[in-house]
Amino acid sequence: MNRLPASSASPTLSAGLYTQQQLTQAQFKRISSFMEKTTGIKMPDSKRTMIQSRLANRLKVLHFNDYAQYIDYVFSTSDTANDEIVMMIDLLTTNLTHFFREKPHFDFMTSTVLPHLAECGITCPQIWSAGCSSGEEPYTLSIVMKEFMAANRGVFTDYSILATDISTRILSKAVDAIYPLESVEKLPYDIKHKYFLKSKNPDKPYAKVKNEVRNKIHFDRLNFMDISFNIRPKKHIIFCRNVLIYFDKPTQLEVIRKLVDCLEVGGFLFLGHSETIFGGNLPLRTVSTTVFQKTKEC
Repeated sequence: MNRLPASSASPTLSAGLYTQQQLTQAQFKRISSFMEKTTGIKMPDSKRTMIQSRLANRLKVLHFNDYAQYIDYVFSTSDTANDEIVMMIDLLTTNLTHFFREKPHFDFMTSTVLPHLAECGITCPQIWSAGCSSGEEPYTLSIVMKEFMAANRGVFTDYSILATDISTRILSKAVDAIYPLESVEKLPYDIKHKYFLKSKNPDKPYAKVKNEVRNKIHFDRLNFMDISFNIRPKKHIIFCRNVLIYFDKPTQLEVIRKLVDCLEVGGFLFLGHSETIFGGNLPLRTVSTTVFQKTKEC
């Protein structure tokens, strides 16, 4: 990322002083309004301390005395400010996930969705993990496909997974595919053995996803507030779980409409267990808990 030239930087403060800076209510409102308009993510007053904490290190890195200087910079028209906006969005985006999260969804995919696609003559399922965070969901989807194809040889010739998120920082972590060892400890032994590599250094315990799982996934940045997603080819399966909860109801429905536009007729949309499509007048029918099938084109 481009940094401010030394001549334009304010005097450096000690690390302790940075943590003492306070984000005023007006400054918080400016940032939260920008985040909601740009990303759709609502940030109530209760998030003020979180925003202050997550941006504190940026003051130190950029040699700013306070949040006022940071805000003036990030919302300026300079080329470097553009990069900082992306950085700010990355820092303020919450990313929480784990392998096989909400496992009943993956069980339903194996027992019902994939056999249905096979019966329809689909030979290469196209899958999208929308809001993929640090990569656990798309890697889980890839493992599910590997397991299904091994148990049903010849049903599918291949598969492809698109994984998107708004945070470039978290996408970099997803591409690396390296996770704390404890993140896979509860997975079945055969899954760990087949699809993960364990570090040999006891001082740095980690698990890395094997290439055979990784090479089926393409990672890209996508903002749910884009006018249209223009994802092609259309997908047979879309996972967009535990993302919409950060949006207000009209924004949720608009995002779902754009997701459905990227879904093949007969394809399946998976939402988080606290998310719903009620009131959207969408061409979807419920087939399981927060799993919907597209019935016709929009």
